[in-house]
Amino acid sequence: MSTEQKNTEQKNDVAKIKYWQSMAFQDAEAMMTWLSAIGFVEHSTYREGGTVVHAEWLWPAGGGLMFGQVREDSSIKSTGGSSAYLIDEDPDSVFDKAVAAGATVDRPMVDQDYGGRGGTVNDPEGNSWSFGSYQPS
Repeated sequence: MSTEQKNTEQKNDVAKIKYWQSMAFQDAEAMMTWLSAIGFVEHSTYREGGTVVHAEWLWPAGGGLMFGQVREDSSIKSTGGSSAYLIDEDPDSVFDKAVAAGATVDRPMVDQDYGGRGGTVNDPEGNSWSFGSYQPS
């Protein structure tokens, strides 16, 4: 199955996602570029007066991220303090894409004692993103 077919299938299954990470960004447009670079897929983005007020982006392996730009009427007032763990079959590749798109390395990719491989970066706004192959069972 091609990446495009997987993305289409995931978009069709979006109603089945029951956990959504929430974040706010100072520069949502720049962060959408970063999210796209690491593999997130846009499901929907809503703007008012050029400001991203609500967006829903999907992680190809499952799960979603809801976000918007910080503004006076937003429920999330701070940025840069969130963290997420994303599972991928090739976490080294996602890690490298994140760094190439502007993230800074917090913890380099290593084999973990408990299984799998993982590492952590900070995105351009200071959020912590861990990428790994470890899947709890």
